[in-house]
Formats: sequence, structure tokens, C-alpha cells
Amino acid sequence: MNTQSNPTPESRHDSQINEAQGIAPAAMSATRPMYWSVRRELWENRSIYIAPLAVAAVYLFGFLISLFWVPRSMRGMAAAHDLTPPVALAMPYSHAAMLLTLIAFLVGIFYSLDALHGERRDRSILFWKSLPVSDLTTVLSKASIPLVVLPLLVFAITVASQLIMLLLSAAVLLVSGTSTATPWAPPLFEMELVLLYGLTVLALWHAPIYCWLLLVSGWARRATFLWAVLPPVAIGVFEKIAFHTSYVGSLLHDRLFGFAAGAFDLKDKAGIPVDPHFIPLTQLAPGRFLSSLSLWVGLMVAAALLAAAVRLRRYREPI
Repeated sequence: MNTQSNPTPESRHDSQINEAQGIAPAAMSATRPMYWSVRRELWENRSIYIAPLAVAAVYLFGFLISLFWVPRSMRGMAAAHDLTPPVALAMPYSHAAMLLTLIAFLVGIFYSLDALHGERRDRSILFWKSLPVSDLTTVLSKASIPLVVLPLLVFAITVASQLIMLLLSAAVLLVSGTSTATPWAPPLFEMELVLLYGLTVLALWHAPIYCWLLLVSGWARRATFLWAVLPPVAIGVFEKIAFHTSYVGSLLHDRLFGFAAGAFDLKDKAGIPVDPHFIPLTQLAPGRFLSSLSLWVGLMVAAALLAAAVRLRRYREPI
């Protein structure tokens, strides 16, 4: 007669461990590979955060030196520049935001051009393809750097820089004994909200540009910058010579700078142009921007370019 022995506590414990190890990969969060892929991009491309930090440090140093040369009265500074007091107060703070935004745009361009090309050039793509991370996750993590990570990073650095500027201004006024009866600080909270809105607008509007650069990065064997720039420029020149029209040039110009007309009211209720150094919250037009046909066409083009980049990474050989 066959008998079956009862499992011992040790065997039951080992069985539970094996079962837990077997289901652990299935229970892993779907966002985990994306999270670590983004972390990897930050580890391998330190210029993503070093460049904005370095520019912010240089600007703060220059701002500190300039504090010793400002007029004793803020009204005097506004009169010297023929500006309204809010604009005159906001000018150095907005300059910092504009400069860091420009740096983020340049970093995003050069990062996107090297994102897929670099791993093909140094053949590290063979190692990364051996890991259980899909091509879709990898390409999306790379696209998230200029579209999500850089805007958030620039916003945080800009806010920190402007707060330091505010503290430096207060310290200089206190040490120099200058009267603070007149306003000396800009409406910083309102400026930060406008900055966050502007960075979001820029990321959405420039999405096709970054996705095009990613596609070129995954396709070109060398000279990615030339392959990204020369085709649209050549098409625009050919159109101008052959048909005496500038539709391609206008399209490129609109994709670079056309966000302003859709996202902001560039004139106030009296019809006076709004100074870009200080844009009130009342001049924001998110509804008009989100209903813009150009925005959604651009996002669809960006999605198509990303899909092509995923396919290229899947089948393109290392350089």
C-alpha cells in the first residue's frame, strides 16, 4: 500500500519561497522599467542637469555683482528703462527664466540627436537589448527627457534661483540702508505659475522637433545634426527657387515660435502689447492653445515619429 508522507515545515517554507520567486516578475509594476530607464538616461547624460545648474550659478554670480550698481530707488530704475514698476522689478528674474529655458531647449536638441545614435556607436545597444526592457519603453524614456524631465528640472532650478535672487536683493537693501518704502520684489508667485505654464506649452509645441531628432538619431550612421537640419532646409530652399513660395519655411518658423500667439494674449484689453518680461495670469489662453489644430497635428506627427523610432531601434544594427 502506497502512502504519502506529510510535507515538513521546512519543505513547505522552501515551496513558498519558490512560488514567491516565480510570481515576483509578474507582480512587478509596469512603470518600473520606465522609471529605471529614465534613471539610466540621467546617469549616462549628466549634462541634462549640469548645464542648467552651471548656467544658473553663473547668472546668480552676475546678479550678485549687479546688485552693487542698482539705483538707490526702484522707481529710479524703472524710469531709467522707461518701464512700469512690475516689469522693471521682474526683468532680472524673467531673464533668468528665459536663459534657463533656452539652455533646456539646446540641451534637449543635442541630447535627442545622440540618444539613439550614441548607443549604436559604442555598441552598448547590444547589452541593453539583452535586458528585459522593450524598445518602446527605451524610446519613450529617451523622449521623456526633453519633454518631461528637462522642463521640470528647469522649473525647479529657476524657482530656486529666483528665490536666491530675492534673498540677495533683500540682503543688499538691508546692508546698504536703502529705503524699502517703494516696491522692490516682483510678484514672484504669479511669475512661477506663468513659467510652469510656458514650459508645458513649449514641451507640447516642440514635441515633433524632439521626436524628429530621435528618429534621425536612430537612423543616421554619422553627422546626425546635418541629417536632421539639411533635409528641411533643402526642401525649403527648393520650394523657394522652384515655386517662389515659403510654405515650408513658414511651417518651420511656426513650429519653433508659433506657440506664443496661441498660448498667450499678446495684447491687453486696451490693445497695448504685453511686455514679455512680466506676463500676468490674465494674459494666459490655455483654452485657445489646447483647441489649436496645429498643436494636435504636431502631437500626431510626434507620435508617428516615435513609432518609427521604436521600429528603427528594433531592427537597426550597431554602427
